[in-house]
Amino acid sequence: MFWIVVLAVTFATLYWLLVQPYKYWIKMGVKQGNPVFLFGHLWGIPLRKQSNAEMIEMVYNISSTARYCGIYQFLTPALILKDPDLIKQVTIKDFDHFVDHGTIIPEECDPLFAKNLFFLTGKKWRKMRSTLSPAFTSNKMKYMFYLISQSGQQFVEHFLKQKKELITLEMKDTFTRFTNDVIANVAFGIECDSLGQPQNQFFLMGQETTDFKGFYKNTILFAYLLIPRVCKLLKLSFFSKKVGIFFNKLISKNIQSREEHGIIRPDMINLLLEARKHGSITQRDRNTIPGIGFAIAQEFDTGKNLKAQKMEITNEDITSQALIFFFGGFDSVSSLLCFMSYELAIHPDVQNKLRQEIDETLKSCNGTLTYEVLMDMKYMDMVISETLRKWPTAAAVDRVCTKPYTIKPERPDEEPIHFKEKDIIIIPIYGLHRDPKHFPDPDRFDPERFNEKNKTNIKPYTYLPFGSGPRNCIGSKFALLETKTLCFYILANFAIVPVEKTQIPLQLAKTFVMLAKNGFWLGLKRRCGDFLQDGLLLDLGAATLKLKIAWGRYGDPGRERGGGTRRVLDGFDFSR
Repeated sequence: MFWIVVLAVTFATLYWLLVQPYKYWIKMGVKQGNPVFLFGHLWGIPLRKQSNAEMIEMVYNISSTARYCGIYQFLTPALILKDPDLIKQVTIKDFDHFVDHGTIIPEECDPLFAKNLFFLTGKKWRKMRSTLSPAFTSNKMKYMFYLISQSGQQFVEHFLKQKKELITLEMKDTFTRFTNDVIANVAFGIECDSLGQPQNQFFLMGQETTDFKGFYKNTILFAYLLIPRVCKLLKLSFFSKKVGIFFNKLISKNIQSREEHGIIRPDMINLLLEARKHGSITQRDRNTIPGIGFAIAQEFDTGKNLKAQKMEITNEDITSQALIFFFGGFDSVSSLLCFMSYELAIHPDVQNKLRQEIDETLKSCNGTLTYEVLMDMKYMDMVISETLRKWPTAAAVDRVCTKPYTIKPERPDEEPIHFKEKDIIIIPIYGLHRDPKHFPDPDRFDPERFNEKNKTNIKPYTYLPFGSGPRNCIGSKFALLETKTLCFYILANFAIVPVEKTQIPLQLAKTFVMLAKNGFWLGLKRRCGDFLQDGLLLDLGAATLKLKIAWGRYGDPGRERGGGTRRVLDGFDFSR
């Protein structure tokens, strides 16, 4: 009899702990689909049956008419918001109730990861976002354009020197090397050539930092989602110790070099050093020059209610924020470039139209590429906007309830949904972008959706490639500028074509991040017999490229105060 009681209690406990949680949304009157024991709706990703994007599309379609639906991240319930008006209400009008993202790894376990802007919460996030925002205005983008353009020219020159008519490449690796060099230049103040020196330490460390495909990092992520208390007790770290040591040392030496030699650069490190020096939140400057494009996230003043406060910014804080560029640029921008290249390769009509715009732009500006000229390219912006519509680099974003909130019923079949602190909502970007109600024939790649006439018909909050509300992606301008710059240089010199290894149609890898199942294999085919301009010389026979970059009245952002000597530290050039 005793053992029967023990077994009954054990089964009852297991039911309460592992089965009862999956009735949460049913009790709330919310449609929830079919969760799988222990995994909830995330079963397909660890079992390599679904990509994260495919999972988001699946749960988005749980109900075709409901404004929202419920899912389970393992045992944790989360509400998927489908209605654009409700998304606006929660992420903007009632933002104070949903300020934070979910914190996966506690600060005491991995401070380099947890102190990143994306994972900061409450006042810490508001202060840091307000401090960093001036580094991402359109005015600052114009300064950074020179540094990005340098890397773009370096990229093209590398392949022109090979003197091959057709170069077959795995584009993810190739574009990641470009984004690595841009990040090194703009965020860390050093120069790299990851195509010419493929094993440089900065690239290898950046690659390890953003590798979400490995067994260890996926295990850590799942463990923190499933048994967070155990992981916290064991202090499991997301980054390896050598990554943290490398970047902390790199930033510390960079800062020391700047302070000793009076080096000033228009980059994020300089902004945070100024904030630390003056002990207050830096006010953002006004945007007085053209914006980046249609996909750009709307700006919000997150620090408007914050008075000037003492900013305790350590070197570790600066390192953690510099890693924003890795998470937002190293992987996301390279993925955007990959998907865009794929679509251009299989849609030669679109590519030809974009190349024609590039050629006309070069002629109209006498071969002098400027920030303003690049931003004025309307078809370029349409192509990138449609790429982000079809292949958003973030399939979804979450928000965590920070104070009690109620979603009021608007339909007869709805009941009030009461949120308490730490409850989760999810914005299903991939689902919204693939919903035929918002974008007819969603699998078709059609940049004309974003022409001057059609883009005005896109319903607000159905197109959210960089998120919604004050907690949107801070680096959206930087990502778009980086993408446009490299695309311009590539198509000015090459055609992007399918090769034997190109997978058509493209299938997504069964991972958290947006990747092609068998890689992005494409070819760069040299353009022959193109025009010559005074300011632009495309000498394909000699494999040379000379481009004039207009600096206007802004001067050289890499010039030092008090001298022009270049200073190199441990193989990295900190002076430019």
